[in-house]
Amino acid sequence: MQGESLPSLQDAALDPSQGFRAGYVAVVGRPNVGKSTLINRLVGQKISIVSEKPQTTRIRLLGILTTETAQIIFIDTPGIHKPHHRLGEAMVRAAVGSLQDADLVAFLVDASVPPTGEDEMAAAALKQHAPALPRLLVLNKIDLISDEEAHQAEAQYAALDGFSEAIRVSATRGDNLDRLLDMLTSRLPFSPPFYPPDQVTDQLERAIAAELVREQVLAHTRQEIPHAVAVVVDEYKERSEEMTYISATIYVERESQKGILIGAGGRMLKAIGQAARQELEAMAGTRVYLDLKVKVRQNWRKKDPKLGLQMQV
Repeated sequence: MQGESLPSLQDAALDPSQGFRAGYVAVVGRPNVGKSTLINRLVGQKISIVSEKPQTTRIRLLGILTTETAQIIFIDTPGIHKPHHRLGEAMVRAAVGSLQDADLVAFLVDASVPPTGEDEMAAAALKQHAPALPRLLVLNKIDLISDEEAHQAEAQYAALDGFSEAIRVSATRGDNLDRLLDMLTSRLPFSPPFYPPDQVTDQLERAIAAELVREQVLAHTRQEIPHAVAVVVDEYKERSEEMTYISATIYVERESQKGILIGAGGRMLKAIGQAARQELEAMAGTRVYLDLKVKVRQNWRKKDPKLGLQMQV
């Protein structure tokens, strides 16, 4: 996705319907505010992995929702943060770069906590790179706080960028998501759709497969392991109508990390594989034979950050 141009109006394959709207909505914010959870919920399908660990999303990807009156193309971006290595720098560039393609920004924040330095950093990025772009403040996780606390949070976050419009939602519980879609739709330009109505993402199946494996690494490991991991799908083959073969390599930075990831007697890698296979079978609609390997590529986040930004190398 990074470095590729998004389809333009001239690329739209269908004639515009009267009153139909279509456009790109960049979902922007600091790490771990629920961007991927929100997009998955709105699209109605899992197209982006989710974890409680920050900086889970590494690349810019699209979640596409087509209704009778509009096509909303959500750009799921990496969280804007202060990077500590070349991978982090590339992630922030991907997030900022998404603003160039957007018709509208949904600035997502965690209403259950006060604004952080990274929230301020994300707001500053909007001012610098998209000063004229329409934006909507979306306060997530209102299910965790009272109405009074939500009102206070809205005032605090609105002050970051002078937001004139805001909406409070819960991505996990579904609060106000229909209203959010209405607000986004009404702000998109009149246009024919850019993608077929049944398409929900721009990612290939093997790319999604790599992310689903990485999601289970995040779920099963702690400390330094999650962010030191990249997953590459080496082979994705439908062997029959009932069986899909997937071979993937999990890259880590040190031999000690490899040992932790494999676990005593291979138990950790087996647990990761079993959990990932369930997600992969739901995606593929077939049984899945998953072959996982673990390899060391020393300091890849500094030396080869592209490994973590693309699922095929």
